[in-house]
Amino acid sequence: MAYEKLELSSPSPVLSWANHPLGSEETKMAKNVASLPFVFKHVALMPDVHLGKGALVGSVIATKEAVIPAAVGVDIGCGMAAIKTPFNGDQLEGKLKKIRLDIEAAIPTGFNENPDVEKTVSNWQRWRDFNNLHKGVQDLEVKAMRQMGSLGGGNHFIEVCLDSENQVWLMLHSGSRNIGNKLAQCHIGTAKELAKMAGNKLPDPDLAYFIAGTDEFKAYWHDLQWSQNYAKVNRDVMMARFKRIVEKHVAGGKQSKPLLEVNCHHNYAEKEVHFGEEVYVTRKGAVRAQENDYGIIPGSMGAKSYIVQGKGCANSFCSCSHGAGRLMSRTKAKNVYTLDDLVKQTEGVECRKDEGILDEIPGAYKSIEEVMNQQSDLVKVVATLKQVVCVKG
Repeated sequence: MAYEKLELSSPSPVLSWANHPLGSEETKMAKNVASLPFVFKHVALMPDVHLGKGALVGSVIATKEAVIPAAVGVDIGCGMAAIKTPFNGDQLEGKLKKIRLDIEAAIPTGFNENPDVEKTVSNWQRWRDFNNLHKGVQDLEVKAMRQMGSLGGGNHFIEVCLDSENQVWLMLHSGSRNIGNKLAQCHIGTAKELAKMAGNKLPDPDLAYFIAGTDEFKAYWHDLQWSQNYAKVNRDVMMARFKRIVEKHVAGGKQSKPLLEVNCHHNYAEKEVHFGEEVYVTRKGAVRAQENDYGIIPGSMGAKSYIVQGKGCANSFCSCSHGAGRLMSRTKAKNVYTLDDLVKQTEGVECRKDEGILDEIPGAYKSIEEVMNQQSDLVKVVATLKQVVCVKG
């Protein structure tokens, strides 16, 4: 058994797969969530668990008849995509820098958007549903269209990786961009207003929730599903562009067929059946790991990443970690590490090596190997990847 039941005096138990004790702030956050009346069975904490807003990042919260928008968070549908290509590492010889520069030219990062909207984007069926989204985002349709197929900032990235057989993989991490963020904020605001009006004594204002069956719940659930869909398609659009760039450099532009494709969220909510009951499952920094589900658990840009298959562990609500998890805040990382440290820790990786990405230095993250050791009951490793090119958002 890889998890332990935490000693908390909360109405619902908290099961933790982490091999480190929680700090006082983290303990308080776990206890707050576990004291909500609609939590189903228990709260599950993944091995990469760390502080978040309202709920811990790396927590899986199953609920009956209610959902907490701030627990899903503002990057709705954030997640990973990866494809295994038929190419091998030798074919990349001498081409890494060109590939990186082409990716940076073709895929907007940070707050940037595409200069025009490509056909695959304008053909997305869900645009016709845009006017049914929250009224607070109605002026953002053009921006949302232009941002579909863009990476965003923070810890979002695009990587060319090699597995232990020297096979080339393409991998990226991104979410629902500005539109998902704005929708989340609109609904979190509504939930907080409702809680205030009802005089709800919440342990934390960020745990304001919607009750199933209400108009507010319906509106949030609709916009949530739309944003999750947007995030998935956003990754698909970037992946297609990324694949074409790599094919140009290693196969003279000839199209290749992926040997495996994975696209999974790690910040989202879904209706699922657990312990024989239909519940809402919120995975805040966690990946679904039902039996044979494929998932992606990335390390930071100097560490290994893993393609996994779920084992369907009931107590984790069929979930696993979504990465290594931060060891220190972005500000602390910038104060602790230097540019020389970054150069050392990203040795052998074709990437930017400047102060703009110092907060993403591998040392700011937990050891991905330890995180993987803690979840051998949740997933089995299908492939171990090491990046050779990394583009940061």
